[in-house]
Amino acid sequence: MAHSHRAAPDGDVTIGGHVRLILHVALVLAALATVVGLVALWPDHGDVDRVRAQAPYAAPGVTTPDAEVVSVGPACPKGRTAQDCDTVHVRVLEGAGKGDRADVQVPPEVTSSGISRGDHLEVFRTPAKNGQPVSYTFSSVRRTVPLLWLTILFVVVVVAVAGRRGAMAVVGLVVSGATLYYFLLPALLSGKPGLAVACVSASAIMFVVLYTTHGWSLRTSTALAGTLVGIGLTALIGSIAIGQAHLTGIADETGGTLSTFAGGGLDFQGLLACSMVLAGLGVLNDVTITQASSVWELRAAAPHAGRRQIFTSAMRIGRDHIASTIYTIVFAYAGAALVVLMLLYVYNRSLLDLASTESLAEEVARTFTSAIGLILAVPVTTAIAALIAGPVEDHDA
Repeated sequence: MAHSHRAAPDGDVTIGGHVRLILHVALVLAALATVVGLVALWPDHGDVDRVRAQAPYAAPGVTTPDAEVVSVGPACPKGRTAQDCDTVHVRVLEGAGKGDRADVQVPPEVTSSGISRGDHLEVFRTPAKNGQPVSYTFSSVRRTVPLLWLTILFVVVVVAVAGRRGAMAVVGLVVSGATLYYFLLPALLSGKPGLAVACVSASAIMFVVLYTTHGWSLRTSTALAGTLVGIGLTALIGSIAIGQAHLTGIADETGGTLSTFAGGGLDFQGLLACSMVLAGLGVLNDVTITQASSVWELRAAAPHAGRRQIFTSAMRIGRDHIASTIYTIVFAYAGAALVVLMLLYVYNRSLLDLASTESLAEEVARTFTSAIGLILAVPVTTAIAALIAGPVEDHDA
């Protein structure tokens, strides 16, 4: 004797009530676990302040005022340095030396970058001491204004093209940045487990980003469930890869410098695992929301099709997405690590030898771990969506 499930509509798709309940319960438990994780892993700001105190940006008494370029001297001949070239004349705009003028020697690459009158520099101001007058030296180029304009252009383009959804995506991006700055970074500095911090941060970000950008719906909840599974798989695979490849997490002088300042309180293998989880988070979100949307659209177009048929059709879309996403990840990492790749290439060693170096091995592990996690998230998300978005007439014998 046959009987039908009670169903609730979701747009043009009929959703089984018991399946919807299971999904919501699972997400509520995940949200509670995320909140508990945030509380348990909340950074000890005392530890963070101690680490920061051991890593001052400048010597005691030295300040870093803003200075405006008044004129630019001639560039030094290639391969040579001298006191009368590669210098800029600046006027200090703030601080104790406001109004001071000084000639500051800059690196040749700064001169060749096209720096000109009106640009701003950050300079080190060393106060008078032991009979020595106040002196100014170059610190860095101030890039606040061009970066601000680039940010404004980005927001305008996103909102103009994507409308309200684009605006909410920008809000999600701001929340993501705040999570990284106020939770993840200080938590890592205070010695919290890197993998746990990454999973909690990624989960919190995805809860906010997906619902603010795509709205509160079963489709979004399905994508979120697939994303959380992908995060867990990436974390598991990454921890195994780090152990098997004996990666230390300290691939260059940046890691060594951080180790010096932070002492023995940092687990650099945990930091590497954290970076693996975060590295593919944006693309992971992309593939899961695409797969959930694909299932919903296929179900709306074929309301009586079986779950297996919908899953198979959606996976054909997913395979195309996977193929293009892999290139996205690989080239994103290649672009970010281009200087490292060039340096390793200069060493004139075999490709296998290069792949075994810590610097390149970390990038390979990070790339493949993120890729595997998002690839596995595609069938998982598709299966969850196909299970939830059942056919209009769903009967059990």
